[in-house]
Amino acid sequence: MTSPGETRSGARPGSAARVLGLVGLVALAVVVLLISIGVGSRDIGLAQSWSLLWGGDGGDATGTEAAIVRDLRLPRGLLALAVGAALGLSGAVMQGLSRNPLADPGLLGVNAGAATAVVVAIGAFGVGTVTGYVWFALVGAALAMMAVHVLGATGRSSGTPDRLVLAGAAVTAVLIALVNAALVLSPRTFDSFRFWNLGSLSGRGVDVLLAVAPFIAVGAVAAFAMSRALDTLVLGDRAGTALGLDVGRTRVHAGVAATVLAGAATAAVGPIAFLGLAVPHAVRFLVGPAHRWVLPYSAVLGAIVLLVADVVGRVLAPPGEIQVGVTTAVLGVPVFVALCRRRRLVSV
Repeated sequence: MTSPGETRSGARPGSAARVLGLVGLVALAVVVLLISIGVGSRDIGLAQSWSLLWGGDGGDATGTEAAIVRDLRLPRGLLALAVGAALGLSGAVMQGLSRNPLADPGLLGVNAGAATAVVVAIGAFGVGTVTGYVWFALVGAALAMMAVHVLGATGRSSGTPDRLVLAGAAVTAVLIALVNAALVLSPRTFDSFRFWNLGSLSGRGVDVLLAVAPFIAVGAVAAFAMSRALDTLVLGDRAGTALGLDVGRTRVHAGVAATVLAGAATAAVGPIAFLGLAVPHAVRFLVGPAHRWVLPYSAVLGAIVLLVADVVGRVLAPPGEIQVGVTTAVLGVPVFVALCRRRRLVSV
């Protein structure tokens, strides 16, 4: 008999192979981080970047290149890893929670709530820094997710995945309409908001990383602790209840964890398309549907994908750059289409 977290079709790698694969992905993430530190509008080079990173002068008499490496590129790379991990993990949790293979942080109103709060911060309070946006976006994402759960819990069949998805679509539509209206009425707000809305790592320093890191850490711990519960939840409410799972409590806990992860990531860099949607699909193809593997793999692979997208954006348009939200969407669409063509990836 197959357990809730294992697939019934096709051979999957054993536990030892999965552990080795995860270690390999972590090593790859470190390599990509080191490459990203040496790439930018100013060509510093990997060897010199490595020397500057560890306190050497690397031939930099003025200290300018040292400041670029230590104060700009390293925090940016670490933030990309943290945000990518949060989005990949959030997408995996949301897909397990809603039993919907197309779920991502935008489905349940998280992105729309964060965007609405950022518009309020700019238009009503005159906030003009990324660090200021972070706190408003976190609150907005949380309030939007609460509204989705309240709407999804009313009436018959309360709290079912279908009702949550419909509630998320309704809340998103209303909030996006309000955002668009506010932007039309205030050109100044639009000018400030559009840079955040593209999704960008540019200009994010260590202050932004420190602001969102605790939320991402707490959300990640909560998500990993729910791996077995998510395996049971995807079997359906009746089966979950029969197996002793408190379905309502599990759904609330999973929703909170996903909201904290996606809200913190979106607050830091703006909306990032397709990463939370496509990465869990790729992971399930590699390791199967068991969440004890899907969650850590999604976190590490999401971190790698976002950092690679950031590096690609800097390489393609020197001395400027293509915003990481644009690069992720361009890279993610064909990959996701290819993954969706495989029948085994249609279900969670």
